[in-house]
Amino acid sequence: MEKEKEFYERLESKGVSRRDFMKFCTFLTATMGLSTSFVPKVAEVFAAPNQRPPVVWLHFGECTGCSEALLRSMYPWIDELVLEILDVEYHETIMAAAGYQAEENLHNAVKKYKGQFVCVVEGSIATKFDGGYGKVAGKSFLEIAQEVVPHAAATIAIGSCASFGGIPAAAPNPGGYKGVGAALGMEGKIVNIPGCPPNPINLVGTIVNYLLLGKLPALDDKGRPVFAYGKTIHDSCPRRAHFENDEFVEQFGSEEAALGYCLYKMGCRGPETYNNCAVAKFNDGTSWPIEAGAPCIGCSEPDFWDTMTPFYEEL
Repeated sequence: MEKEKEFYERLESKGVSRRDFMKFCTFLTATMGLSTSFVPKVAEVFAAPNQRPPVVWLHFGECTGCSEALLRSMYPWIDELVLEILDVEYHETIMAAAGYQAEENLHNAVKKYKGQFVCVVEGSIATKFDGGYGKVAGKSFLEIAQEVVPHAAATIAIGSCASFGGIPAAAPNPGGYKGVGAALGMEGKIVNIPGCPPNPINLVGTIVNYLLLGKLPALDDKGRPVFAYGKTIHDSCPRRAHFENDEFVEQFGSEEAALGYCLYKMGCRGPETYNNCAVAKFNDGTSWPIEAGAPCIGCSEPDFWDTMTPFYEEL
């Protein structure tokens, strides 16, 4: 009870009311596909966590965009996520340690929390030329992944690069880059949260599901959480809803004219892309690409750089 009181006092000091926090928990609960009865329990995960799972966050072939998206997430902000909910033992972008000290932290964490830590992997893994296309501290990405991932309680591939290979794996792919599951032969055992970058709410939802229910969320056939990737962009797109509205068509004068509001003819990959962008949005729920007038490029689908291009031509 005392922890919960301190938590809400910290929120107030940051200008976040209890009501706003509960609105966020309601939104997160809905995003996770849980009933409203879970809202108080989701709030408890943040306000009075019973455990702080250790996290080892690995960086491989990536641009750090997924970490940057997380750092700019809406509540919970990264400081709350790190200090209150998670125990981040290793993360190259936010940790103070460097060089030998950083590597020592990594190896000590894997040894100390073997079978207990959550491993988050950002970036794809080079597999050709003995992993020569990517190394950290003299070890290839593949060697590091083989040493760390099998010892995790759960592994989350954050971003399209870690999930499916992403841009580094685009043709001709001389480094033999692959997603984490494919590189380690662990497809089906790793949670994929693709996107370039993915919405941080989907990572938060996956972690909260793990803390709340003691298990990872249900996954689709590509290893993605169903709560976030169960519908296509087109299914939830408000532009599609407008187009299918008879009054909207009448307003434009014809179906052909109304179709111009939907970005499909502009090359939008929404009908082929599974993600919850239209619902979760970005930048504190402000907007998302299609709302800003840019067609979806299908970045949460496998091999999107090869199969979805050229982006602004109708498939």
